[in-house]
Amino acid sequence: MTPTSSTATASTTVLAAGAVVWKLVDGKARILLVHRTQHKDVSLPKGKVDPGETLPHTAVREIAEETGFDVVLGAPLGTVEYTMPNGKDKVVHYWAAEVDPGAAERHSYEANGEIRALEWVAASKAAKRLSYEHDADVVDRFAALFDAGLARTFALIVLRHGKAMPHDQWDGPDATRPLLHRGLEQSASVAGGVAAFGPSVLVSSTAARCLSTIEPTAALLALSVKTSMSLSQDAYAGDGEKVAKIVGKRLARRESSVLCSHGPVIPQIISAAAARGGDADHGALRRSASLATGEYTVLHFSAETESPRLVAIETHSPSTP
Repeated sequence: MTPTSSTATASTTVLAAGAVVWKLVDGKARILLVHRTQHKDVSLPKGKVDPGETLPHTAVREIAEETGFDVVLGAPLGTVEYTMPNGKDKVVHYWAAEVDPGAAERHSYEANGEIRALEWVAASKAAKRLSYEHDADVVDRFAALFDAGLARTFALIVLRHGKAMPHDQWDGPDATRPLLHRGLEQSASVAGGVAAFGPSVLVSSTAARCLSTIEPTAALLALSVKTSMSLSQDAYAGDGEKVAKIVGKRLARRESSVLCSHGPVIPQIISAAAARGGDADHGALRRSASLATGEYTVLHFSAETESPRLVAIETHSPSTP
């Protein structure tokens, strides 16, 4: 599994994100390469993080800008790191992103000042076409997933509510505590990143702070939010049985979804997902079970194996103001 994080490592480090965009043709994967105008090279589509974005949001935005494809991110493919000509370090995070072959065939693209051409090549030949060895390494990681039958995935996204009014400053029931201004900022910051994984179902605790946190994501995706008392802190039970049922239902349907909940409940969500995905203990799992306010974890499950298998885990933090 490949955990990733949106947290910058240093002020001099340039963060970027992109994807191995692929389509299936006659049972084989073809990879989309971009021929860059100014750099006169052949690369994978990627670009720098804009203020307020988490990395998955950046990847989807940059791919749309460079190729015209609106993609949904799949499993993370790790990072590449190198030093740019100006001496700054650059870290690029990559994901797999499948596109429909019919849509790719109909796709039209006009050369511009940044990208002069797009090229689909067989995954086995991509390394020879790419200008940089580190890009070839990313394609190799994708090829390993594809060969293992794990390239197609769906996501269970676990979102912790944003920063809320402290208990001692709120006179009403705990479930009615609102988000602070920082919590509202966090909720807006992560919406694009959560949406990048294409969830089709949004489920939230009934608490006001959870509903407010997931609202920007719901608005971005034009989806309604289902509520579940079982995900609320008020309904917390040590055995986690009700939470496990919700997780089991979501995984059985094999469609990407979001569960927005609370600090005490999230470890139960992660534990149930890991148990069903065949991974009982992993460092990334432990990190995902201890989310700070506004953070989200994405658990990627194989879509084509007999039972969903946990393929990768990544955790992202909201941007800092």
